[in-house]
Amino acid sequence: MKLTKKGHACVRLEKDGQTLVIDPGAFSEEDAAVGADAILVTHEHFDHFNEERLRTALDANPAAHIWTLSSVAGQISAAFPGRVHTVGEGDTFTAAGFDIEVHGQLHAVIHPDIPRITNVGYLVDGTLFHPGDALTVPAGRRVDTLMLPVHAPWNKVAEVIDYVRAVAPRRAVDIHDALLSEVAPMVYGRMLGPDGPGTGGAEHLRLTPGESLTF
Repeated sequence: MKLTKKGHACVRLEKDGQTLVIDPGAFSEEDAAVGADAILVTHEHFDHFNEERLRTALDANPAAHIWTLSSVAGQISAAFPGRVHTVGEGDTFTAAGFDIEVHGQLHAVIHPDIPRITNVGYLVDGTLFHPGDALTVPAGRRVDTLMLPVHAPWNKVAEVIDYVRAVAPRRAVDIHDALLSEVAPMVYGRMLGPDGPGTGGAEHLRLTPGESLTF
């Protein structure tokens, strides 16, 4: 599997000549999902779900389909008839040759006064987990590669460290990083790396947009 980091929370996965894209939102490149055979969306927030990004991708590939939760599907099903599939926690399906499991139900708490929306995470081929905007631990699943939300209005570094410990992946790769300045990784990278308080021995990686990792 080849993983390519795109802007913010978006990633591209390639295997056996097919491409899966997760969360091409407004902070990702305009063509982040172009070339995708399948697209997964974790929730409705604009930095994860952008209709124009989806339209660009689906126009480029008439065979491409989208899998997402009902709150997003309800907004785009009419625009893409027959190409949007609704999923929820516990569902399993195959998209572009990748086996997908759906984990989680709710977005992380931003503030007690802000209602929580739905959010799902996707476990891909039993090895890579993208949680969206939540710190979901896939129950009973061993995660090899964790896509790690390192900066958001709803988290702090202590929670990020504990999340890596709870999931116990072999590697953690940064996502959800568009709001960080260039100096930020120097700080949180030290906390999440081998010289920090310890994240269970997980390798910590930061990929710049366009950079890839094959595993």
